[in-house]
Amino acid sequence: MPVIIFEGPKLTVEQKEELIKLFTSAAEKVTGIKREAFIVLIKENEPDNIGVGGEPLSKRLSRTK
Repeated sequence: MPVIIFEGPKLTVEQKEELIKLFTSAAEKVTGIKREAFIVLIKENEPDNIGVGGEPLSKRLSRTK
């Protein structure tokens, strides 16, 4: 079974449903594999758990506000 992985920020249930629907539809269209075969994993990452340029993303984001 093909797996599609999305890693990003916290999302609402509605946003997750939309991503799953759109990713699956696009993958089915491009590959010709039936939509029932696809697994979509959504991994939500907290800014404190992501490092960019040697520092936590949360610190970088706090400077841009």
